Amino acid sequence: MAERYDSLAAALQAVHPASPLSSQSRVGGGDINEAYVLHFEDGTSLFMKQNRKSCLPFFETEIRGLEAMRQTHTIQIPKLFGYGTDGIHAFLLMECLDGARRIPGFWDVFARELADMHKAPTEALITGFGFPTDNFIGSTPQVNQPCDSWIEFFRSQRLLPMIERTKDYFDEKELRQLYELAGRVSEFLVEPIKPSLLHGDLWAGNFMTGPDGKAWLIDPATYVGHAEADIAMTELFGGFPSEFYRAYRKYGLMQEGYEKRRNLYNLYHLLNHVHLFGYGYVPQVNRIVHQYLKS
Repeated sequence: MAERYDSLAAALQAVHPASPLSSQSRVGGGDINEAYVLHFEDGTSLFMKQNRKSCLPFFETEIRGLEAMRQTHTIQIPKLFGYGTDGIHAFLLMECLDGARRIPGFWDVFARELADMHKAPTEALITGFGFPTDNFIGSTPQVNQPCDSWIEFFRSQRLLPMIERTKDYFDEKELRQLYELAGRVSEFLVEPIKPSLLHGDLWAGNFMTGPDGKAWLIDPATYVGHAEADIAMTELFGGFPSEFYRAYRKYGLMQEGYEKRRNLYNLYHLLNHVHLFGYGYVPQVNRIVHQYLKS
């Protein structure tokens, strides 16, 4: 677990004592936090996320998620150096990833390593499904209370809380149909081969090509669930190349009928986008609800 510090100066002195800070440059790519590369006089650098002081719990849960994935020893995770508060800000210091040319077979390796993470034991974290703490999906609080059943977890800890958050965006009939679908998820979902540690928010913006030319996972919404939910999320906004999915089917924990379950998994993320961005995602939500209720 990364150390907590009472100031950025104290953190930098502890994690990088050999050379003073020379400059910092702001970088883009995120819509939640400010991001900077900190440059030191010896030529090394660190990556820093910064937000309001009240957002410290967001960084604490990000650390727990990244460390849980790192402990599987299956896939690349940036090193965490420290976090804390400094005046009106909270901060998180991480390894700065200098991307390299992707290795041959990049997508095959990515799929295999993700499958290995999904196959890793989860009993040390939690019994059943969930996570030791609640966390965030984007900037939205995500509940992770333990459940013995994946189907019950998805109903009570994923769909129902998100329906409650977004209910003002739907008319009476649409809302009634959302609750009806939540009550019928056992007709459409299956229990997994085993509980899997998930990234939880796995799309193209939440991995990077690292210095070794392989995929490194960032910005998780980690929990223990059905491996298929991670794969479904990768398909929501454009998808990964076909070689990734061919490889994951070879190495991973897909079950027969995944294609029939994919949209139901992604309903959670689309409801979150309704919550974050508004009415533009409501028609897509309604199409998925109708797809399942008429089947």
